[in-house]
Amino acid sequence: MNLQGNSALVTGGAHRVGKAIALRLARAGANVAVNYNQSHDAAQVTVSEIRRLGVRALAVPADVADASQATDLIRATTDEFGGLDILVNSASLFRKTPIPTDDFTDWHQVINVSINGAFYTSNAAANMMQNGVIVNIVDLSIWEPWAGFTAHAVGKAGLLAMTRQLALELAPNIRVNAVAPGYVLPPPNMSDERIQKIASGTPLQRWGTPDDVAQAVQFLVEADYITGEVIRVDGGESLT
Repeated sequence: MNLQGNSALVTGGAHRVGKAIALRLARAGANVAVNYNQSHDAAQVTVSEIRRLGVRALAVPADVADASQATDLIRATTDEFGGLDILVNSASLFRKTPIPTDDFTDWHQVINVSINGAFYTSNAAANMMQNGVIVNIVDLSIWEPWAGFTAHAVGKAGLLAMTRQLALELAPNIRVNAVAPGYVLPPPNMSDERIQKIASGTPLQRWGTPDDVAQAVQFLVEADYITGEVIRVDGGESLT
């Protein structure tokens, strides 16, 4: 698919990796809707940056874990741009969920965003797309458990399964793929020593960047004969 003149929606697109994806698609000529839940100010900044690239942009608030809000999100995007060609499910709730526990609140919230949110948006988008592309953002926890992050790992693994299922169900008009980033953006509280130790543990001896992930997303949007696949963007970390 040629991005020039097509329309994209990036959930969780206000900041971090989601923002990099939104900007990358815009640089390639796509009009981009930026979805956010609570990051209003960041979304407005991202939309302004996109518009400076010479394409149209829209910030749309919605909690994708709510089916009606997710449907309204898709409708708002198609109303603004006259259609929807690309959906990137990047929204994620990164929160510890230790087990055993007596409080299931975090479990439900994390799973609802990762799995239900991506399903709701994809389902609504499938009703709108004539020929389209869906890209889901997972991570390395789909292959390896992360201590303390049970809901996150299960949610991302479920999203990979959904990627393959939707690739089958929505073919041939809609392709569905996934990108699995490794270490691409250190959290604000991580020490320089820890950052360097992680970098030295990868074959490429460095961290990636959010734009590395965005580049893989763009590739999957443009690669017309790929569906049901996942691309690792981890600097070879999984090899070690």
